[in-house]
Amino acid sequence: MLWNMLIDPSHNFLERPPHPLTPFFEPKSIAVIGATTSPRSVGNTLMNNLVSGRFKGNIYPINPKYPELMGHQCFSSVEEIPGDVDLAVIITPAKTVAALIDQCVKKKIKNAIIISAGFKELGPEGLALENDLLERARKGNMRIVGPNCLGIMNPLIQFNATFAATMARKGSIAFISQSGAMCTAVLDWSLKQKVGFSAFVSIGSMADVNWGDLIDYLGNDPNTSSILIYMETIGDAKAFLSAARAVVLSKPIIVIKAGRTEAAAKAAASHTGSLAGSDEVFDAAMRRVGVLRVDTIGELFDVAEVLAKQPAPKGPNLAILTNAGGPAVLATDAVSASGGALAPLDPKTIEQLSTFLPDAWSHGNPIDLLGDASPERYAKALEVVAKDPTVDGILTILSPQDMTDVSGTAECLIPYARTFDKPLLASWMGGEVVAKGAKLLRENDIPTFDYPDDASKTFASMWRQHHALQALYETPSLRSQQDLGAAKNVAQGLIESVEKEGRTLLTELESKQLLAAYGIPIVDMVRTESPKDAAEAAEKMGFPVVVKLHSETITHKTDVGGVLLDLNSKEEVERGYTLIEKNCAEKAGKEHFHGVSVQKMITFKGYEIILGSTVDVQFGPIILFGTGGQLVEVYK
Repeated sequence: MLWNMLIDPSHNFLERPPHPLTPFFEPKSIAVIGATTSPRSVGNTLMNNLVSGRFKGNIYPINPKYPELMGHQCFSSVEEIPGDVDLAVIITPAKTVAALIDQCVKKKIKNAIIISAGFKELGPEGLALENDLLERARKGNMRIVGPNCLGIMNPLIQFNATFAATMARKGSIAFISQSGAMCTAVLDWSLKQKVGFSAFVSIGSMADVNWGDLIDYLGNDPNTSSILIYMETIGDAKAFLSAARAVVLSKPIIVIKAGRTEAAAKAAASHTGSLAGSDEVFDAAMRRVGVLRVDTIGELFDVAEVLAKQPAPKGPNLAILTNAGGPAVLATDAVSASGGALAPLDPKTIEQLSTFLPDAWSHGNPIDLLGDASPERYAKALEVVAKDPTVDGILTILSPQDMTDVSGTAECLIPYARTFDKPLLASWMGGEVVAKGAKLLRENDIPTFDYPDDASKTFASMWRQHHALQALYETPSLRSQQDLGAAKNVAQGLIESVEKEGRTLLTELESKQLLAAYGIPIVDMVRTESPKDAAEAAEKMGFPVVVKLHSETITHKTDVGGVLLDLNSKEEVERGYTLIEKNCAEKAGKEHFHGVSVQKMITFKGYEIILGSTVDVQFGPIILFGTGGQLVEVYK
């Protein structure tokens, strides 16, 4: 004992300290504040779930109306509980919650799930209630999940602190949702599909515990292999991105996010009380940290299953083996539309396939094995195609025809489930006829889909996920601090000068000076204030030149006739100056004309780009980069 006391804690690297969120998932004791016997009430359902689920810890119902509830002694308040409490679950009206938090703090309860609704999702009054309870919780270093949530399940230990109707199956997928209703729908679906979970979390309004906290916890949970998220708002974007970036290299994170359209974003705001932010910015952020975004609940679980059972593809090229042409065409469309591609088979592969396939086979990809394809034909073709260096993944499609040996074909494919370090997917199309074969494939780690287009989309999603993960290893080259310091001084001087004039926009000349300070190449330009000055500047610069409106208020010069290209003489420049002045006066007002700038006409071919910045409501400062010019709104 003395020796253990003398050991430096830093040397005890074999034991990991418990995660701060562990009591939410593995509590030894729980207080249910608002437990009741009222039938079909939240308090009754949640209490019954804990008791009937045979939770092994201590359960303390809190309700002054009862001396005993479901075989457990009932207390008037948490302060009366004789022992320590790891977790409190609060199921009372919103206006009572803050006072209950005070009681929990006095009892030194460090964790609470607030099921109650009626907080910031209702507006300013509800937000004030939420801020009040948070302030009180922080005084006791208490962490809070919710409010306005379904609760938390840990099926691995039969812990169900939710008011869902049933317990989830045991498994290795963690599911987190902002919507309690989505949780119950997914739960019901998962029971039918026999999908199991390591954790099932309704996060609600995220007043305190957020996505980042939960991703960090589940990323360190040995029982969790992948993390699935239904999201309406990202909340603390920095925390999410930081946690996700650290976890995705070992566990896939797959997100379905509502709010793509303006109407959906408004609905999400009314549901959780948070702004949904720009969908394009969200997409870019997810790609940058290796998080895969999908569009449907089905895709969410399809991708999770495939990533758990099959290796990730190292490229976008899919080979399709089929005994029916039509389904293969659908699969081809789907993979191409989703970011993947058909594998261009190596000529040697086609030559080798031709040695044993019927003469009428397709001689290309998709590889049509014809309607009478035997199990042996499928297996032999699969073995040849899998060795093709142009192939990154394989989809086998089977349509049940009179001569098709459905189960025999499945059995012939099973040995190849993890043979080639390439994902192998299957689509056994049909109902009862193919059910046994499809079951054999699923049980042997070959993901099997009812429809081939779904399988192709899933393959493409896997490729996008793998491709995004490779980007995590990219690091930008950094400039010296000395260079950056000089650039910052120039930038600060420019911005202060503009602010003193009461302006909020930089002119083109000022913008280019700012870019040049940071080493970004620009086209030289000269500001002029008369036709004669413009002509002289052009002659000195060398023809041809471009003449543009110089204005401190107009940003889109083309809209007011403020750009003239390819001028080749002093006379053309003088006339151009006069024309731009006239156009500006007519279309915007003469007060917006502040001269013209003369620039060298660039004649070599290149790319026209746009570079900009803005502030997103959720992600903060962002940079826009892409195809520029007049068609910037057309190209996405």
